Amino acid sequence: MKPLEPPDIFYVRAAEGWIELGNHGEAAHELDQVRPEFRMHPDVMEVHWQMAARESRWDDCREIARGVTERNPESPLGWIHFAYAARRATGGRLEAAREILLIAQKKFPAVPLIPYNLACYECQLRNLDATRHWLKHAFSLVADPKPMKLMALNDPDLAPMRKEIELI
Repeated sequence: MKPLEPPDIFYVRAAEGWIELGNHGEAAHELDQVRPEFRMHPDVMEVHWQMAARESRWDDCREIARGVTERNPESPLGWIHFAYAARRATGGRLEAAREILLIAQKKFPAVPLIPYNLACYECQLRNLDATRHWLKHAFSLVADPKPMKLMALNDPDLAPMRKEIELI
C-alpha cells in the first residue's frame, strides 16, 4: 500500500503524539482531519487500534484489525493485532488468537513477534512443548535473542516457562 503523504501523514503523527500523552480526544481530532479517501489507510487504522487498545475496547480493536487484514493482508502487524484483540474481545479465546497467528505464521515466517505470541498462547493453554518450539523459533529469527529472552522472562503469559527460557 502506498505510504501516506502530507498533510495526512502529519495528522497521523500528531495523533500518535496525543496518544502517547494520553489525550485521545485530541488524537481523534487529528484523525478527523485526514482526507476521507485515506481514512481506511493502514497507518490511520493503526492509530485507531492504538487508541482503542489503550482504552481496552477490545471489540473495537478486533473489528479494526479484521478490517486491516482484509484491506491489507500483507501487514503482519494487522494480523498480530487481530490475534491480540481476538483473545481479549467479548467471547474471545486463546484458541481463536492462536488460529489467527498460525495463518499469519505461514504468511510471514520471518516475523519474530508471531512465533513469540504463539508461544505465549500455547503457554497459557498449557501446551509447553509447543511453547518451547515457538520460543526457540522466535529467538532464531533475531540477530541477538537476549532482548527477546528478557522480554519473555518478564512476560506474565510465559510465567510457567521462566526457569527454561534462558536455556532455549
